[in-house]
Amino acid sequence: MFKRILLLPIFVLLAWLSKPAPVSAQALLPYTLQLNAEELEQQGLNLAQDAVQLTRFQQYDLALSRAKLATQLAPNSFETWFILGTLYVQNQQLDEGIEALSKAQSLKPEEAGVLFSLGNTYFQKGDYRTAVSKLEAGLKLESDVPEALFDLGNAYYMLDQYPKAIAAYQKAAAQEPNDTWPVWPAINNIGLVKYEQGDVAGAIEKWQAAIAIDPEAAEPKLAIAVALYTQGEQDRGLALGETALRSDERYADLEFLKENLWGERLISDTQKFLANPRIQATIAPSGNVPVQVEVTP
Repeated sequence: MFKRILLLPIFVLLAWLSKPAPVSAQALLPYTLQLNAEELEQQGLNLAQDAVQLTRFQQYDLALSRAKLATQLAPNSFETWFILGTLYVQNQQLDEGIEALSKAQSLKPEEAGVLFSLGNTYFQKGDYRTAVSKLEAGLKLESDVPEALFDLGNAYYMLDQYPKAIAAYQKAAAQEPNDTWPVWPAINNIGLVKYEQGDVAGAIEKWQAAIAIDPEAAEPKLAIAVALYTQGEQDRGLALGETALRSDERYADLEFLKENLWGERLISDTQKFLANPRIQATIAPSGNVPVQVEVTP
């Protein structure tokens, strides 16, 4: 699972925000700009569109300032609050994001994208029950959104509701049969669940399926390596682990693995795997002392 923020909905909003402003004849007095409420709202939507465009260039501070002004000019448009909330979340200002997204939801309760974004944000805060509530509410409106189903699986997983997590991951993978996102991560995470349940063979099968979809994915390779090593197939495990860590060294970081929802059982086995001298030599920066890994008894 990748830590991710649902920026996609605000790009979808571009189609709505790009509508041309209504044309109306205005008599201009000297030094005075006459704007009615409709024009002010359109100006707000235009600013919101600018904010979305700025996110394409990762200009998040500029985007955020425009989005804030957009909500002042168009306070009754859910789009402006939706964009502001999403940008707050992108900036890891989760409480502010929830406040803005909740305002968007109050203006348009039947907008699934807002509910999905709220669910994702509550997940990041660690409020998994509320995340489930928001995601399920959104999925009642739009049942075939793979990213939302993936998030729902993650939330159920963190609540130790493993059967529901697997069901959500399976639905997520089924929505996009020809795409790698979120198909391989969903299948990969089913493997994580199965490993925590003690079904090592089932976990390996899922990780192999994830690799078949995306041969470059390092996470399932390392997971298989740890499983093989733990089962006594040390040479196979070490060889595969070296390949995985050379392709993406972030997976040598236990905190990174926890962020990617590796459970306690798998983390414990990974600690022992990473402590192996061959793996230490692989992950050690050139010329530096090998990374020290604390092994739990």
